[in-house]
Amino acid sequence: MNARAQALDLILRWQRSRQFADELLVEVREERALTTELFYGWLRNKSALEFIQNRQAVQPPRPVVAALIQLGLYQLHFLKLPAHAAVHETVALAKEHASPAEVKFVNAVLRRANPSLESAPPWIRWSHPEWLWHRWVRRYGAEQTAALCRWNNTPPPVYVRGTEPWPGVLEPTALHPLCYRVIDAPKFFANPGKYYVQDPSTLIAVDVLDPQPGESVLDLCAAPGGKTTYIAQKMQNRGRIVATDSSQARLKLVVENCRRLGVEIVTVTRAVPAEKFDRVLVDAPCSNTGVMRRRPDLRWRLAEKEIFRLAGVQRQLLETAMQHVQPGGVVVYSTCSLESEENEHIAPATRATFPPRDGMDGAFVARVQR
Repeated sequence: MNARAQALDLILRWQRSRQFADELLVEVREERALTTELFYGWLRNKSALEFIQNRQAVQPPRPVVAALIQLGLYQLHFLKLPAHAAVHETVALAKEHASPAEVKFVNAVLRRANPSLESAPPWIRWSHPEWLWHRWVRRYGAEQTAALCRWNNTPPPVYVRGTEPWPGVLEPTALHPLCYRVIDAPKFFANPGKYYVQDPSTLIAVDVLDPQPGESVLDLCAAPGGKTTYIAQKMQNRGRIVATDSSQARLKLVVENCRRLGVEIVTVTRAVPAEKFDRVLVDAPCSNTGVMRRRPDLRWRLAEKEIFRLAGVQRQLLETAMQHVQPGGVVVYSTCSLESEENEHIAPATRATFPPRDGMDGAFVARVQR
């Protein structure tokens, strides 16, 4: 299948299942870059594309026809591809999936659609759920919420953690001393070496934890191991780290990443050991609203009630952490959420990032002294 056909298939499978977009993309091998652009672009602009389409449709088209129209509209009005190419390719694809009447309808909508979003509500213009728009407006105001939504709709760069530059492949950033931006992705991913793909926002929790060589550290919710391996780096590979996670499959990723990065002081286990540590990191499962730029379908999968459910889980994890730290020791609680229920309602903030202001993903970090 070519990229457009693959993107259509991904959209339809995403709509029918509860799988996340990145899980579906794993299977794509051919024309991966364009397929990803079309699929993720559709997800980032889903409600705006539906709004443009629906002005032309007397009644809702079948899901496959709607997906075809929206793919074509994205190419025309967001990617700004030449009309003859975008319309021709979409109509050709429609002939494989739709009736002759539906093919004519796809062609007509693409040729006469008005892409203006001026009359659309802001949450449709920015393609975010209405409940999330209002939640953020109450906290940040309309202007900052629009800036946040704009950020979420921008494809993110790839950042890595490393100790030295790689001219022509990685460039330094001002975001963190160990943070580099990937500028030659094919060359980097062909042999990533001792670098670890990691947004600079995820380094903050370990910096606040400030583990020292020779100490004992418990890393709760450790998979896939980005923070675990950074803890080991700060400890100069001396001391002891116990990495736990509820998923045995994900713990295998911790083992693999430790092996690749030369980390030798990590013990991996599902069960939290009955002992106390000098420092404990709780990188809690969360709503991930601070990383929607990297997970464009999350906004459509997340329900507001999930935020409140997660807050209960997070409190329990923080209580577990406090039970496993030595007197005088340090617990750091972190999330990649922007929601107060998951953050400052759990523990007072030490550091929090807001993507449009700080130029990195959203993160919350709280340091608690025992």
